[in-house]
Amino acid sequence: MGVLIKGGTIVTAERTYRGDIYTEGETIKAIGENLEVPSNTETVDAGGCYVMPGGIDPQTHMQLPFMGTSAVDDFYTGTTAMMTGGTTMLIDFVIPGPQVPLMEAYKTWRGWGEKSSADYSFHVAVTWWDDSVYNDMRTLATEYGVNSFKHFLAYKGAIMADDEILIKSFENAKDLGALVTIHAENGELVSHLQQKYLKEGMTGPEAHPLSRPPEVEGEATNRAIRIAEMIGVPVYIVHTSSKDALDAVVAARLRGQTVFSESLSQHLVIDDSVYRDKDWRTAAHHVMSPPFRPKKHQDALWAGIQSGMIQTTATDHCSFTTDQKMMGRDDFTKIPNGTGGLEDRMTILWDQGVNTGRLTMNQFVAVTSSNAAKIFNIYPKKGALMTGADADIIVWDPEATRTISAKTHHQKVDFNLFEGMNVKGVNRATLSRGEVTYLDGDVRAKRGAGRYINRPCNAPFVEATRKRHEYLQQKPVERS
Repeated sequence: MGVLIKGGTIVTAERTYRGDIYTEGETIKAIGENLEVPSNTETVDAGGCYVMPGGIDPQTHMQLPFMGTSAVDDFYTGTTAMMTGGTTMLIDFVIPGPQVPLMEAYKTWRGWGEKSSADYSFHVAVTWWDDSVYNDMRTLATEYGVNSFKHFLAYKGAIMADDEILIKSFENAKDLGALVTIHAENGELVSHLQQKYLKEGMTGPEAHPLSRPPEVEGEATNRAIRIAEMIGVPVYIVHTSSKDALDAVVAARLRGQTVFSESLSQHLVIDDSVYRDKDWRTAAHHVMSPPFRPKKHQDALWAGIQSGMIQTTATDHCSFTTDQKMMGRDDFTKIPNGTGGLEDRMTILWDQGVNTGRLTMNQFVAVTSSNAAKIFNIYPKKGALMTGADADIIVWDPEATRTISAKTHHQKVDFNLFEGMNVKGVNRATLSRGEVTYLDGDVRAKRGAGRYINRPCNAPFVEATRKRHEYLQQKPVERS
């Protein structure tokens, strides 16, 4: 049975117009007015609403084993929650532990992903190096649809990649036509500052942002970008949280380098005052890395999105319960790093972006969906409303309001960073590959209905990056 979304205004990254959408099977069959459809077609009334591509969250961590525990939202609860909020696909991370083969870790995560109620894909982290890592990267890229490899410059003694690993991995990714992604914090400095503050008797969450100041993010961002520049590989900076990091991104893009940047919805609206909350548990629930910053950084991030210097928005959803956060009650370095946000990203971006005039509706679609689809080479199958595209569609009511709360959200975690926030702009309906999975409060998501999405290498910008690098290598050296 097909679905007709009728009476709405279609909004894409490029244009806004009136029209109906008819889906059949998993794809969009027709777009237009007065469409002729079979009599048994299910109709979704979109009157007074905007019809947009479903969101794509390019950075999540479902059931991630981390810091002695595991994130509480799994691939079923996480994907179900995200669809109620208007996101229809996520890209999660395979993160091998030290000396764990990449293919072994990938197969573990693929097994976990089979619970997904919505489509998903994986970045794969390079956390150590030998010949097997080199070979596994090639297998993943050529046989398993992985076109992005993650590198943590933080978490010393665990998953931190040093410069030697970066160089070898970047070279391999370049040859494969893949993208490298970066968690940009200087792990050596973070470790040094953590021990400094612990010795000074600062054991609570208030020490967390002090141990990871904007400077450590700015330095690591610049270093990763410069290494990528010398090797000639495109680079994507995850969760850009500070002006320091954004400045490095902007400088590189103005040089003509292929650099993409991502900001989290949380960093756009929450500042570092949360770490000084009188309730230890509330402060601890905000411990994530990079941490929340002083308000001036939020202005810079919004300007980065408006100007196109930041192309995507994500959540880095990695949720831990209050009991799990209590693991670091006497030592802030043992508080599991991570927050929720997967369910609320779209409405936060609409309420604080579109409603304030910071973003147009078309920019909203770009930074929540289409840009991620293009960067990770799944456009126009995803992130687009056109015939033949996957029928990942949302119906958005710009006048509806709701109050965000852990008591009513669908995420499994027992805390919501946006607790009590009144927002205007709410998702009414979600289609995932043509199936209505959410409609006016009725959750219809099905465990295991999600599909793994292959992402081919050699996106258009990859070839352009290669050509630019070759051209610059051939230019004669100018000496004064």
